[in-house]
Amino acid sequence: MKITTRFLLLLLAFTLFPAAHLWAADAPVIDSGATAWMLTSAALVLLMIPGLAMFYGGLVRTKNVLGTMMHSFAAMGIMTVLWVACGYSMAFGPSVLGGWFGWSDDYFFLGGIDDKVMAAGIPEYVFSMFQAKFAIITPALIAGAFAERVSFKSYCFFIALWGILIYNPLCHWVWAADGFLFNLGAKGAIDFAGGTVVHISAGVSGLVAAIYLGGRKSFPHLPMRPNNLVMTMIGAGLLWVGWFGFNAGSSISSGLSTAQALTATQVAAAAGALTWIIIEGFHQGKATAVGFVSGILAGLVAITPAAGVVKPVGALALGALATVICYLAIILKNKLGYDDTLDAFGIHGVGGIVGALFLTFFIRDTWMAEAATAAGSWTVWQQLGVQASAVGIAIVYAGVGTWIILVVLNKIIPLRANAEAEMRGLDNYYHGERGYGMTNPS
Repeated sequence: MKITTRFLLLLLAFTLFPAAHLWAADAPVIDSGATAWMLTSAALVLLMIPGLAMFYGGLVRTKNVLGTMMHSFAAMGIMTVLWVACGYSMAFGPSVLGGWFGWSDDYFFLGGIDDKVMAAGIPEYVFSMFQAKFAIITPALIAGAFAERVSFKSYCFFIALWGILIYNPLCHWVWAADGFLFNLGAKGAIDFAGGTVVHISAGVSGLVAAIYLGGRKSFPHLPMRPNNLVMTMIGAGLLWVGWFGFNAGSSISSGLSTAQALTATQVAAAAGALTWIIIEGFHQGKATAVGFVSGILAGLVAITPAAGVVKPVGALALGALATVICYLAIILKNKLGYDDTLDAFGIHGVGGIVGALFLTFFIRDTWMAEAATAAGSWTVWQQLGVQASAVGIAIVYAGVGTWIILVVLNKIIPLRANAEAEMRGLDNYYHGERGYGMTNPS
């Protein structure tokens, strides 16, 4: 009897153990390496926000330095709250309303992901907070186009509406598993880290806003010199460092693709900076600090959509090409006379378009082979068509949508800073402070 009982207990144990083992295997297990890298990446991307504040803040006049930096910092508060409340759900929830955006009650105030681990091996909280930083920096980039002439209150309302109506749907189309641009063609429109979602949308929206608001008072007749180029250069350095999280973190892993994206990011930034000072040397006879940091950004923006699909030589080419075209775009802006204060469109819009389109000619052979397998056959020109479609849709949607938001909002809250605010400076008029404690800032 004792032998029979022991045998039955052993048999039951061996029967249940494999079942328990298989049940446990079904639940994703946290990958500590990937999670650690994604936590670091989220912190790096957040570092880009004060970096952008310093970059923009140093380029405006002394009387507007705090007001300009507040545009970036305000986005950290406003966009984070909106992202938790509805942004993450709209961007990454299942498609609703014909795919215009997504929605999931589990993502509403992040209520349903408290103990959820993604298939990539990271807690969904980490992924959500990583993506939140993208939602923060995108409207902050727009602010560079209308710096020194926008009401702070209206800016806060504008970025809130823009995030909900423009950014979240675009993010869903490009990055959500059931987004229509994510599934366009053989393997979808390529936007590894935000060339379309972030830079094209921000650049185009900034251009529309700059034209709608009009130029700064006395522009272009009076010189409007930067107040602190040292701060601008430090800000550019922080952006370069943070961009490793921006691009390499978008692999949502800690492995080969992460290393590939990080390398491409470094190469493109260096190529962009070097190309800009070479162009300046021939065109102006000198290499400027503003030019160097502009080249850094042009290279970084161009590689953002491409970081995960091109080799270093492709990153080198994209960084150099984008810099040349961005340089020409800024010359054209000066000829046309519109006041894109800090060249949000000239760098981010144009650089994003160049990167999203021309990455097609530098895609890894392995990526194209996978696309050909998925579609039966696939060519570079077909992928270029997919990229052009995504770029065109982003331009039209961001441009038209931004114009509508500006027109409607302006009827409720005047967008343009009044004449007294522009004369006294945004720092004193809207914030009651001065960046450097000077009595007569200029």
